[in-house]
Amino acid sequence: MSQDFITIVSGLPRSGTSMMMKMLEAGGMEILTDKIREADDDNPQGYYEFERVKKLKEDRAWLEDARGKAVKVISALLKDLPPSYNYKVIFMRRKLEEVLASQKQMLVRRGEPTDRVSDERLRQLFQKHLQRVAVWLDEQPNFAVIYVDYNEVLDDPAVHVNRINQFLGNTLDVEKMAGVVDKSLYRQRQ
Repeated sequence: MSQDFITIVSGLPRSGTSMMMKMLEAGGMEILTDKIREADDDNPQGYYEFERVKKLKEDRAWLEDARGKAVKVISALLKDLPPSYNYKVIFMRRKLEEVLASQKQMLVRRGEPTDRVSDERLRQLFQKHLQRVAVWLDEQPNFAVIYVDYNEVLDDPAVHVNRINQFLGNTLDVEKMAGVVDKSLYRQRQ
């Protein structure tokens, strides 16, 4: 699939970005992942991460190879993407209460403290961050964005895979994309 843009799957951590990467892969899109971070109890289907993304400010050489592919970039790093490329961003949204509960559960499993910042303070920080990112994305001429609600995808994947397919140029297998949505992995219901 030859495209002049890079597909970015973004959002807050624990917002459904790994599920979206799996959907795109099933639909026939080539994904950029190194499989360094292996599947675990928090993401039994895998994380679909590419470690070099974490050093985006210093290392951008991999971006040329990302054209026509999908790569996961958390929302906090979107501003580090250089303006020399065109991006189509699938931005995952999820109820903040569920994001917080999922992050807390992950910390518990890892034996890390969960009380460094209150849930209410974290919710405020996330809301402010999401608002800033949305404004910033709207101002970028080389970014096109589609917002996808994780909770709604679980309820009716067909509607959303069709929207995503259209956004990306109608080249994906929507039935296979919808087929990977696994409601049994929806554990932090609010």
